[in-house]
Amino acid sequence: MKYRWFSLFLVLALLAVGAMSIQAQDTVTITIRCKASPPEEDWRCNNFAEVVEQVETELGIDIELNLIQDNMDWGEYKNEFVLASEAGEAPDIILSGHEDIGAWASAGFILPLDDLIAQHEEFADVVETLWASQVYQGVTYGVPQDAEARPIFYSKLLLRDLGWSEEEIESLPDRVMNGEFTFADMIATAQEAIDEGVIDEGNGFWHRPTNGPDFLYYYYGMGGQVLDEEGNLVVDRAALVLVYELLGSMTTEGVMRSDMTGIDFNEVWHPTVAQADMILFAAGGTWNWPNWALNYVADQGGDEYLFENVGLTLIPAMETGVPITVTHPLSYMISSSSEHPDVAIALIAAVTTPEANNRHAIDSFHLGILNAQVDSEVYQENRLLSSAHYMLNYATFLPNHPGWNSWSSAYYLGIQAVETGEADAEGAADIAINQMVNELGDGITVR
Repeated sequence: MKYRWFSLFLVLALLAVGAMSIQAQDTVTITIRCKASPPEEDWRCNNFAEVVEQVETELGIDIELNLIQDNMDWGEYKNEFVLASEAGEAPDIILSGHEDIGAWASAGFILPLDDLIAQHEEFADVVETLWASQVYQGVTYGVPQDAEARPIFYSKLLLRDLGWSEEEIESLPDRVMNGEFTFADMIATAQEAIDEGVIDEGNGFWHRPTNGPDFLYYYYGMGGQVLDEEGNLVVDRAALVLVYELLGSMTTEGVMRSDMTGIDFNEVWHPTVAQADMILFAAGGTWNWPNWALNYVADQGGDEYLFENVGLTLIPAMETGVPITVTHPLSYMISSSSEHPDVAIALIAAVTTPEANNRHAIDSFHLGILNAQVDSEVYQENRLLSSAHYMLNYATFLPNHPGWNSWSSAYYLGIQAVETGEADAEGAADIAINQMVNELGDGITVR
């Protein structure tokens, strides 16, 4: 009899423990890490606070949401996630550039998402072409958070001073799209503006002063490839030489400053380009617009000043004869450290809606990621977004490959070398290729 009572006691004890365990799971802590430029990009993390109650109701749980958002340098931000992942203490959701998927997936830091994505109908509305940027070796590891284009900004103010008619100025994006105004035409226009005294030498064209995705469109525009058909890294020497010839000639001929890779982004580049009265053409990103409106030309009228004096267009055609841009979707990824990936994906699904993503897109001038969002009234009424969205049809992505950062850094070394006069185009190609081979060894094929 005493054993019967003992057994009954044991069963009741186990049931109590189980009940306590279930109760303990009723409150789930989810940590989300975002990088954002305040205030225009704050919805990257803040959107989750808007939808958390909805997800709690859907899942029947309480969610303790821990949002960590700042504007840390990208290198430090990504290294923070790598170190946290190696320690098994990474946040549940990490926001980062899609190009990190290759390295982080191969290292086991992030989870495959195909099965989880299939459980939420919200993801079916994502613009189809954007999913390609979320895939590594045939598996989806991320969900697009935003998209953008990297256009050429042109000064309407200075083109007027050069004698262009309003019709010529306003039709420039269409002429670029149709291949009627090429990169060579842009350089010639910049040279004319210098010769006519409309702008100073070195101010015909400015690219970004730091390494980044933007430089890839020169290489693609020259017919280069980064990945072969099997997904392996390659480098085309002939395309590299053409890129370095182009950038080197712009500095030696005075169209662009020879110290472009050394100027400060926030202290020099943004305020100078935003004013539209000194730089004729500048290669930037669509998200630069709200930054300029809020931080650099607010006293002149913000948006209205920019609409009056700045236009944007695709990167004009180079050797391939096709205009181009690069889009660089940021992605929500779920870390392998997460104990609740089902809750994490439910939160991501809840912010992947027209209402939620429009908050971010409109405040930060990032392009919409959802078909219904693009067709929404509030998106269509935003003349910047609706006028730039077509650029996604001409966009390509960075490769999701673990060796991409080494490839990109070596490519940029060549750019620095040729623009500062350290090397000619052939020598710059040697610098880049030697660095790639040193870093990647058999992991890259030189063509």
